Amino acid sequence: MANLADLLVDAGLTRERLEECRRIAGKSGESLDRVILQKEYLPEENVLEVYARHLGYEFCGNLEGISVPSEFVDQIPVQFTRNYNLVALGEPADGILRVATCAPLDPNPMDDLSAMLGSEVEPVLATRSQITTLIARAYRHKADGVDEALDAVSEDADIAGLAEKIDDAEDVLDVSNKAPIIKLVNTILFQALKLRASDVHFHPYGDRTQVRFRIDGILYDMDSIPRKAHEAIVSRVKVMGKMDIAERRLPQDGRATIKIGDGEVDVRISSVPTTSGERIVMRLLDKTAKLYLLDEIGLSEKNLVTIRDYINWSHGIILVTGPTGSGKTTTLYGSMCEIDTTQKNVLTIEDPVEYGIGGISQVQVNTKKGLTFASGLRSFLRQDPDVMMVGEIRDLETAEIAIRAALTGHLVFSTVHTNDAASTITRMVDQGVEPYLVSSSLILVIAQRLVRTICPHCRTSVEISDEERAKLSKLGMTREELDNEIAFGAGCDECFHSGYAGRTAIYEFLPVEETLRTQIMEGVTASQIKRSAIERGLITLRMDGCDKIRQRLSTPDEVLRVTQLDLG
Repeated sequence: MANLADLLVDAGLTRERLEECRRIAGKSGESLDRVILQKEYLPEENVLEVYARHLGYEFCGNLEGISVPSEFVDQIPVQFTRNYNLVALGEPADGILRVATCAPLDPNPMDDLSAMLGSEVEPVLATRSQITTLIARAYRHKADGVDEALDAVSEDADIAGLAEKIDDAEDVLDVSNKAPIIKLVNTILFQALKLRASDVHFHPYGDRTQVRFRIDGILYDMDSIPRKAHEAIVSRVKVMGKMDIAERRLPQDGRATIKIGDGEVDVRISSVPTTSGERIVMRLLDKTAKLYLLDEIGLSEKNLVTIRDYINWSHGIILVTGPTGSGKTTTLYGSMCEIDTTQKNVLTIEDPVEYGIGGISQVQVNTKKGLTFASGLRSFLRQDPDVMMVGEIRDLETAEIAIRAALTGHLVFSTVHTNDAASTITRMVDQGVEPYLVSSSLILVIAQRLVRTICPHCRTSVEISDEERAKLSKLGMTREELDNEIAFGAGCDECFHSGYAGRTAIYEFLPVEETLRTQIMEGVTASQIKRSAIERGLITLRMDGCDKIRQRLSTPDEVLRVTQLDLG
C-alpha cells in the first residue's frame, strides 16, 4: 500500500495544507478526502486517483457508455443510490459486482448494498458527477415512486396545509417525510429532469389528470393521475410558484427554483382555467445543463467559418430567427463564449437569463419594475459596451435602439420570430424601421430549426423503399445520393421506442452584402430576396437538413417536419 501523504503531495497538495486538513478531519470527524475536497485544495479526480493507488482500487475517469444491470435498478431504490452515490458497473463477473463510489473511506453503504443485493461487491472509484449522471441514465425508465406517491394521496388531501412556506429551492430528491401530494409533484419533476424534458404538462380531463412531458420537442403521455388529486396538485404547484391558490378563474404565471441534488433548475409556471379544471404547464430550465460551443451545435464547416468571422466584427446586428424552442439562445450563447471578454465589454439583457457565462454581465428583464428589452438596451449604451445581446426584438422601439447601437460602433446580437432568414428583413421593415436603416445596420441573419437525431443505440440502415423515395423526392434528393440505403432508429428502451435521441440544428445563413442591401432599399419581397440568395449560393434550411440525412444523423421525416417548401 503506497504512502498516502506522499501520494497527496505528489498530486499537488502542499505539506502545510495536508497537515491543516488532517487537523480539521481529526476535530470534525470528517474523512480526510472530504476535507480536502471541501477546501478545494485538489480536484476530486486527483483525490480519487490518489486513494485508488493507496487502497489498491480501480479508478474510472469516464463512465460514459457503461450500462447498469437491470437487476440492480429493480432491487435498489433510487433514493439509496442518490444518497450514497453508488451504482453498479456492468454485469457481475465471477459473482462479484463492480460498484462505483466517490467515498472510498465510507464502507458502510457498500456493506448495506452487498446485503441488499445478496452478492459480493468490489469498489471502483469515480467522480460524483460521473456517478450521478449514470444513475440518472439508469433509473430514467422507472416510475420513481409515482405509483407509490399516488397510493398515498387521500381523497381529502390537505390543500390548506400545502400553502405553508416552502424552501427557496425545493429539493425534488428529498421526498422523505413529505406530504403525499408534495412527494407526488417532486417525484414527477425528478422523472422529467432525468428524461431531459423541457416542459411538464398537467392536463385535466373529466376522469383523470394526464401528465405529459415534452422531450426533444415532442409531447409524450406519461402517468395518469386520478381526478381526485387534481386540485391538490394545482395548489401545490401554485405554492411553489408563489401564485394565488384561491384564484381559479384567471390565468396566472409564477416562477420557482428547484434543486436536484447539487444542481438547480429554474421553473416557469403557467396556469390557465379550462372547462375541465385548471391546466398547468411548467417550463424547466436546467442551470447545470451543458453550455454548447459553436462547434457542437450542428454547424457545417462553411457556416462555422462564417459565424466566427462575423462575431469579431466591430459593429452591426446579427439576428438569429426561428420559432420558440428552435435553439436560438443556444446559438447566441455559443457565439458569446467565443468573444474575448478580457478585451471587450459584453452585456446581455434576457428573459430569463438561462445560463450564466463567465466574464459577461447578464441582466434579467423585469417588466413589473419597468426593465424591458428597450429600456435595458438604452441603459447599456451608457455602460461603454463593445458587444450587446438583447433576448428578442419584439417591437419598433427595441429595433430602433438596436439599430442606433449598431450604427454607433457596437456589435448587437438578438433574436426574432420569423420563418426564414429572408422574411426577417421584411419583418423589420414591416415593424416600421426605415429600409435604409435595416440595410446599413444588419450584417448577418441566421434561421434555424432543431431536428431530432437518430438514437445511437438502435441506429440501423435499410434499403430505401418506395415510400422513403417519395419523401426524398420532396426534399430534392435521390436514392443514389445515399447509396440506396437510409439510416433510421429501430426503437429501444433508451429512446422510448421513438428511434430518436437528442437533437441537432439545421441552419440558413444569409449575410447582408451589397446585392441584398440594394434589394432592401428597393423594398423587394421576402420570396424575391430568398430566390435571389439561392441563385448566389444560399444553403436553405431544407438543404442543410438534407446534409444531416446524408451524414446519417437524422431522417427525411424529421427534415420534412421542421422545414417548409423552399422557394426557387
